[in-house]
Amino acid sequence: MDECTGLRERKKAATRLALHEAALRLAVEHGPDRVTVEAIADAANVSRRTFSNYFAGKEEALFHGDTMRLRRMLELVAAQPTELPPWAVLTRAALAQADEGYDDPAEPWLNRRRRLHGHPSLAAHQVGAYTAIERELSAEITRRLTGADAPLRARVLAATFLATLRVAAQQWIEHPDAPLRDVLRDVLAHATPVTEGLPAESPMAAELG
Repeated sequence: MDECTGLRERKKAATRLALHEAALRLAVEHGPDRVTVEAIADAANVSRRTFSNYFAGKEEALFHGDTMRLRRMLELVAAQPTELPPWAVLTRAALAQADEGYDDPAEPWLNRRRRLHGHPSLAAHQVGAYTAIERELSAEITRRLTGADAPLRARVLAATFLATLRVAAQQWIEHPDAPLRDVLRDVLAHATPVTEGLPAESPMAAELG
């Protein structure tokens, strides 16, 4: 039974990925506004009904890769030691993900994303995708904090972190000469909360912490 379930899940993942790649390819070739769900389904050799079983619309199919990377980020955050400061946890998770294979500027997905970068018709969906992940990330950070204001502090940290990731990704897409890991490290360092950038014995760290 487990083997059958595993095979079924792998087939579903393969179909979802095929639809995502077809959507990206068509969006680059024709522009996102001219791509239809029917065209994506045809390009992936599936029916329109099958497409609807996997994605609510073409925008969701286009951003599937981003969504999977964000979900992987959540896994990496959850795996970090609980004794680390929150921003250190987030930074370590981001750098670990950069080491998992997103660092080659010759990769087809990067070339496609660069050509779609900043397209106005996709901006709203991108914001929505990040907002959904932000809630889960905030919950994970809250678990690592203490104090009555922990949920609020976690929301601020989660929002800041995801905004920082977007800036780093945009910087790398526009200037892929530097490794993604280096870009991430530099951008995350600029966004480090003041209390984590101060020595533990600093009066300001004690006051703000």
